Amino acid sequence: MSRPEFPASLGLEPLPTPDDYDAFWAEALDGARRHPLDLRLAPVDTGLAAIDVYDVSFAGYDGRRVRGWLRLPHHRTGAVPAIVHANGYGAGRLSPIDDLTWPAAGFAQLVVDTHQQGGGSTGHLLEGILDPRSSYYRGVFVDAARAVDALRALDDVDASRVAAIGNSQGGGIALGVGALVPDLVAVLAQAPFLTAAPVGLHFAAQGPWLELRAYLAEHPDRADAVARTLAYVDGVTSARHATAPGWISDGLDDDICPPETARAAAEAYAAPVVFREWPGAGHEAGGTGDRQGALAVLRERFGVAALTPGRG
Repeated sequence: MSRPEFPASLGLEPLPTPDDYDAFWAEALDGARRHPLDLRLAPVDTGLAAIDVYDVSFAGYDGRRVRGWLRLPHHRTGAVPAIVHANGYGAGRLSPIDDLTWPAAGFAQLVVDTHQQGGGSTGHLLEGILDPRSSYYRGVFVDAARAVDALRALDDVDASRVAAIGNSQGGGIALGVGALVPDLVAVLAQAPFLTAAPVGLHFAAQGPWLELRAYLAEHPDRADAVARTLAYVDGVTSARHATAPGWISDGLDDDICPPETARAAAEAYAAPVVFREWPGAGHEAGGTGDRQGALAVLRERFGVAALTPGRG
């Protein structure tokens, strides 16, 4: 049995940018920003001495409450650079003490709780898949853009030095934020999902693309509508609208987000981009080495001086 595809006329080419792309997202962002941000922070007792953690909420897409963890270096002097961080499919915001690299490096980190995810929940890719205006990721991208607004509203954050970062689904979200928010200083996307959808659908051997493959096998007549919806959130479309310098990485053995998908985003990226491929790596896309590279990029883009061993 052949694998279900998007319209045959597209082949494995990236989805075209919709003609109303700019108006579509302007409408969505304007709708969210009509609601007061209503930023709320509550300190969390994590037992950590070097990092302060807050349970954060603010108004996102259509005014809905968005949760997140804000992590700040405890020994900070003045406003610090910051990142909006999105996690992989089904992960949500995880634990308040997970992934401490960025605050340990001296940055504020707002980890967005992707809408209704957490605990491994899946199936979200298909929500509203037939209509761009009701699609799941329209709201998710707006939530993440509003997270930038939330960071910039904080006295502890240098509003001129904010970046977006994410892995897998979070990488696709980071690319989306980079397209929607014009004045970020960097966008970092590790093994981005939601990217080069025709290629991901064809080559992925596991992960969320299989949800869509099964859906199209059952409903082949809906391929045109699905392709149109995904074109608004595809990482390649987002990359075409990038304004901040980017870092994109993949693992050459990744069978969840095949390397061809990240490569397509890097090739389409409209701003300067560093593209790193990791031979022998899977969906971790280089793991610790990749994180070290991303940290170096952020330090450079934030204008943070090189560290001297034993000193801050």
